[in-house]
Amino acid sequence: MIQYEPVIGLEVHAQLLTKSKIFCADPTTFGDPPNTNISPVSLGHPGVLPVLNKQAVEYTLRMGLATHCVIRPVSLFARKHYFYPDLPKGYQISQYDEPLCYNGWIEIELDPKGDASQTKRIGITRIHLEEDAGKSIHDLDIDTLVDLNRAGVPLIEIVSEPDIHSAQEAVAYLSQIRQILLYLGICDGNMEEGSLRCDANISVRPRGTTIFGTKTEVKNMNSFRNVEKAIEYEIQRQIDILESGGTIVQETRGWDANSQTTKPQRSKEQAHDYRYFPEPDLPPIRVSQQWLDSIRATLPELALDRKRRFVRDFGLPGYDASVLTQEQDIAQFFEDTCSYLREQTKERFKLVSNWIMTEVLRILSERKISIRELNLAPQHVAELIELFASEVISSKVAKEIFPDVLQGKSPKQIVEDKGLAQVSDTSFILDIVERILHNNPDEVQRYRGGKTNLLGFFVGQALKETKGKANPKVVTQILQERLNA
Repeated sequence: MIQYEPVIGLEVHAQLLTKSKIFCADPTTFGDPPNTNISPVSLGHPGVLPVLNKQAVEYTLRMGLATHCVIRPVSLFARKHYFYPDLPKGYQISQYDEPLCYNGWIEIELDPKGDASQTKRIGITRIHLEEDAGKSIHDLDIDTLVDLNRAGVPLIEIVSEPDIHSAQEAVAYLSQIRQILLYLGICDGNMEEGSLRCDANISVRPRGTTIFGTKTEVKNMNSFRNVEKAIEYEIQRQIDILESGGTIVQETRGWDANSQTTKPQRSKEQAHDYRYFPEPDLPPIRVSQQWLDSIRATLPELALDRKRRFVRDFGLPGYDASVLTQEQDIAQFFEDTCSYLREQTKERFKLVSNWIMTEVLRILSERKISIRELNLAPQHVAELIELFASEVISSKVAKEIFPDVLQGKSPKQIVEDKGLAQVSDTSFILDIVERILHNNPDEVQRYRGGKTNLLGFFVGQALKETKGKANPKVVTQILQERLNA
């Protein structure tokens, strides 16, 4: 039986976070009433001239540098012709044979929960700048409506090499691209709102061969889950056709999330179908070395490099480092908190990680806010960690006072004001233990008879009598000494 190998390349469109469109001053705000963010330029009126948004170029260069691309010193815009109701000019201004960035690569993690050492390199064919089209809204009663608010919004298209060989690798690649865009601050990565879109070119071939099979392009995948499901379905669909003696038709297919299938949309266009020719109304983009160096100097440390550093320098498990570096602000909050610790040890760093991943991320999820919107100072989290790490308070008390800490109060001051400091005085605790053992002779006899799980009962009685202030470790130690005497 023939074993097949999938060959996958992704085309990712990312909307750039500029305030205005790529060739005019129309705003790019999402969710405004239909056809309000428009002008003669974005509507394609005769005689209007486009003016290039410099920030869109800078954002494209940031992505190119972050993905190890070669930057073309001089690149050109081209007109890509096709006729859809949501394309008012009848062509899209894009780039064709001279894209701004090309021949790059990124690394994807084969084990995202690991230590980031198991990676695979995926090539980047090109990253080019282009304008978005409008949006067609299909209404059964009114037929098709067109909203041109998106027309002219700046996009970059990131085209991968066909180096991806499974749906899981495709999701890992898309996740990494999204994370880079977020860390660079050039795209919000929102797939549901359409600011990050992904098309997949998929083919299969007998494993061990090098000749590409006939590919199909799959569109309409608006979540990571849909990307994975659509690619898995399309791979199996093509294998089933080949095994039954059929042939694959080159076409564009759409993912139908309701039926969990891909469906034909149109035959796949070739480059000549779009009748590309140089855009006559825009001059070439010229990128000087000085401009490029100034952009390179502003690039942040990216998530995968930061994850590796968290594992190396803070001694965190790969899983912790992965969670903390998903968002740049969370990663920075972790580092800021650690910088306030009096004891710079891996044990304390792990406590900070635990607290952020449980308590802080839980609050952010419940309130649906970012950490920047949370009234929480990293020095207060460090202070809280120090209090229970040094056994001044229990972890239970730390959780109880956390709502007060979120009000901007110092944990140390809260503990002092409420008298919550943990008691570790052995003579004080010994008196309480003796009293508890004296009052519970039957339980003492059962414990000494082999029912050692009663230790928890005695600890609970001691904590109850001290209203939770006794140090559980000291209580447990003294109880074991007395019960085993």
